[in-house]
Amino acid sequence: MAKVAFLGLGVMGYPMAGHLVKSGHQVSVYNRTAAKARAWVDEFGGRYEVSPKPVAQDQDIVFICVGNDDDLRQVTLGDEGVLSGMSAGAILVDHTTASADVAREIGAIAANAGIGFIDAPVSGGQAGAENGVLTVMAGGDEVTFEKVTPVIESYARCVERLGEVGAGQLTKMVNQICIAGVVQGLSEGLHFARSAGLDGEKVVEVISKGAAQSWQMENRYQTMWQGEYNLGFAVDWMRKDLNIALNEARKNGSHLPLTALVDQFYSEVQAIGGSRWDTSSLLAKLERNRN
Repeated sequence: MAKVAFLGLGVMGYPMAGHLVKSGHQVSVYNRTAAKARAWVDEFGGRYEVSPKPVAQDQDIVFICVGNDDDLRQVTLGDEGVLSGMSAGAILVDHTTASADVAREIGAIAANAGIGFIDAPVSGGQAGAENGVLTVMAGGDEVTFEKVTPVIESYARCVERLGEVGAGQLTKMVNQICIAGVVQGLSEGLHFARSAGLDGEKVVEVISKGAAQSWQMENRYQTMWQGEYNLGFAVDWMRKDLNIALNEARKNGSHLPLTALVDQFYSEVQAIGGSRWDTSSLLAKLERNRN
């Protein structure tokens, strides 16, 4: 059993922190909206604090899962940030999908204070968090990684170290680049099937048994075919992630023409009111143009 804190009780963090309790760990929580923290404590027990510093005091591991680089800095740095409350020898694990730059920045500050740091973005969406089967991509030194892995496995089915601090975020960028291309391809395929008068469900039943199969096809084609997009990972979040990847590509000299194009398509989905729709809503833009 470990003494841990979890900051950020959104659609991902709320169930992740709950799995820590179910695995026998002693958990304290913080959320920017205190009502959400109170609700979590009512459901799972433990305690909550109204600022980051006190929730991090005397903890073995502090987990963070917030929105972006600025959110991460806000709860981590400064007089009331978690690093000011953590003791030397403790470990900070960041599950936020953020830039590799901010991971290295916070990792360096933590190291100077004798605190371990792992950048560990996740994949698997809300369902993966609720079912405790997330994939975790980690960056950091091997000794620190080995210490936190058994605790992270409370809500993950795959936890892998990809390199030093920042490698987890870079790997998450690869993940989002690949997803963007797959979702666009699936959207175009379903759009073509409808335009051709085919039965979409029968088409997918056949092609999903071959080389076209993907997680997106298995888990999203039915809702896409029915025009239902109020689920899963929001377009706003995907655009944030793709822009992180595109910014990193400018630095390392890689060329991401498809990623940039799909990001533009997502901006068009936002323009028609789909900011909070699931990322599979790329089909909605195509169908709108067809009509």
